[in-house]
Amino acid sequence: MATVAKYIQELLLQGRYHFTTKDVVVAIGGDPGSVARALSRLKKKGELATPQRGFYVVVPPEYRTLGCLPAEQFVPQLMKKIDRPYHVALLCAAQLHGAAHQRPQRFQVMVQKPRKSIECGTVCVDFFVRSGLAHVSCVTMNTPRGHMLVSSPETTALELVGYAKHAGGLDNVATILAELAETIAADKLANEARHAPLAWAQRLGFLLELVKQHNTVSKLHRFVHDRAQRITPLDASSPRTGAERSARWRVAINVQVEPDI
Repeated sequence: MATVAKYIQELLLQGRYHFTTKDVVVAIGGDPGSVARALSRLKKKGELATPQRGFYVVVPPEYRTLGCLPAEQFVPQLMKKIDRPYHVALLCAAQLHGAAHQRPQRFQVMVQKPRKSIECGTVCVDFFVRSGLAHVSCVTMNTPRGHMLVSSPETTALELVGYAKHAGGLDNVATILAELAETIAADKLANEARHAPLAWAQRLGFLLELVKQHNTVSKLHRFVHDRAQRITPLDASSPRTGAERSARWRVAINVQVEPDI
């Protein structure tokens, strides 16, 4: 009878590094209890890791110090296994588009329903909720273990503004936008704004102009001008009383944003 170790060896020969407990049981016809004990032994040796209960990743020697595969090498496969839409987002997406000064310490993923963060060895994954992911523009990027969905530059810009507190605050968001703007298409940005809260577009337009990216917002301004009826605060968590207002973007400038550029 095939063993768990043999199953994993054959998996690696196929270039696969991910499996579930059920996959092993079905493949080798073993007793679930015996399979679980064998997997536990391999996990204690550091050869396997479990980002989620019942979902295993093979940890090659070069990643043993992490105690897991890097997040980009298992998150897409995990989301496929559980059949949930996702995309890599926020600081991680910005970094992948070449617009982050340093690699984020935690891997950020957008999903449709709340999920607990993953702590696997030293690898950490945070999930953020956004509805309507099917309508959000993404790009496909390759990884050593396959491919993953990443928010497009336009989606990334909007989400950075919408989730600013998870992206280092508005100062950091503005700093990133100054670099990310090089990859943003003005027409695509206005189109993507249709799938996001209007307040995100208002704040984004203001911040892009703050960092001198006037050409990027030409069509976004038309979109906002035709739709925005209310003044939105630049920082939703700060008071807006007495704040200066941007008539162009209908934004209450209730915080001073100081990008590092």
